[in-house]
Amino acid sequence: MENRNYDLKLAGYIWSILRTRPIIMMSWGIDTNTVRTVKLGLEFHVQGFKHTGMVQVIFDERKDLFEIHLIPDLERERKIIEDVYFDMLVSVIDENVEKTDDYEKRISEEYGIIRK
Repeated sequence: MENRNYDLKLAGYIWSILRTRPIIMMSWGIDTNTVRTVKLGLEFHVQGFKHTGMVQVIFDERKDLFEIHLIPDLERERKIIEDVYFDMLVSVIDENVEKTDDYEKRISEEYGIIRK
């Protein structure tokens, strides 16, 4: 029970970090029904331009840093990004889930936005 409480507190902490940049976080297409606590972290499903699948944010207690696990919906290998500081979580996830080289063009095409 003690470990479960620790995992819940850790998941809440991670969620609070992600919520510091709500517009970026929302751009990932998070399915809030999939947000759940996992051992030493948090997991949720996204539908981004670069990654569609599960994202796990896991705390590495030895290093006092985070790992980000990207698990695609389609059966391909998971990508693990190690040694992520808490203040870099949002930007590292964004770079791997949503941000493409032609991001503004993709947004414009996807949502019919015309920029001049």
